[in-house]
Amino acid sequence: MKKIKLGNVIVYLFLIFWLLVTLIPLLWVFENSFKSSEEILLNGIALPKGLNFANYQSIFSYPDVNMLRAFFNSFLISGGVVVGVICIGGLAAFGLGRFDSWIGKVVDAFMVACLLVPSFATMIPNFVTVNKLPIKETYFAVIVPQVAGNLCFAIMLLSSYMRSLPNELDEAAIIDGAGPFKVLKNITIPLTKPMFATVGIMVFIWSYNDLVTSLVYVSNQKLKPVCVILTMVSNMHGTDYGAMMAAIFITVIPVLILYICSQEMVIKGLTAGAVKG
Repeated sequence: MKKIKLGNVIVYLFLIFWLLVTLIPLLWVFENSFKSSEEILLNGIALPKGLNFANYQSIFSYPDVNMLRAFFNSFLISGGVVVGVICIGGLAAFGLGRFDSWIGKVVDAFMVACLLVPSFATMIPNFVTVNKLPIKETYFAVIVPQVAGNLCFAIMLLSSYMRSLPNELDEAAIIDGAGPFKVLKNITIPLTKPMFATVGIMVFIWSYNDLVTSLVYVSNQKLKPVCVILTMVSNMHGTDYGAMMAAIFITVIPVLILYICSQEMVIKGLTAGAVKG
């Protein structure tokens, strides 16, 4: 019989505890989304008496709320942020990770310093700058600040991963006549796909949940993402707890599905970077 180690038991108990802490609030929101406000106030823990979809119907029938448009805005903004971060961050990480120079070390130190600056400290100057640009009251007014805010994180992860790749691969390609962009396209990017996927998924989730940026940089109701619409539902119908639960649940579902489908890739990218680095 295989001997069970105490350390493994403690680890699994902790993971089970963390799973319950994560799932119980989501299940509580899900079951209460089928209840009326009176039923929730009477007993918020008990199971609903039936599958009543009135709360979900009311969310999509509010006169001032367009949930379908809000979901479209969220995916458009978050997708644009991911594309911007991957393209700009990938090029910058290639320069920092595959070319050893004192300038790269200075840039690395500068990015670490930037990560120490709270995002709220730069909000006012960023807002003033965006208002003076042609992108005011467009999707780019939200996308550009979010791309800038996520670049340091993405560049540091990607450059760290790229540094761990063997230099012999680049040298062999250069001997065969490949330039820097061919090396990037044919060698570095294919080998860095797990980390690109990890960065893209994490940036998408952060952008999707970013409430403050969308509130500050755009005032046009048609450009608001779903996280802003959720606060509007809460403000307009604060006593309609059933509708609030339904709105919270349908807002969480897309991100939850994305993470479940991509969790293997995220873990692969992070662990591969940790082992190689």
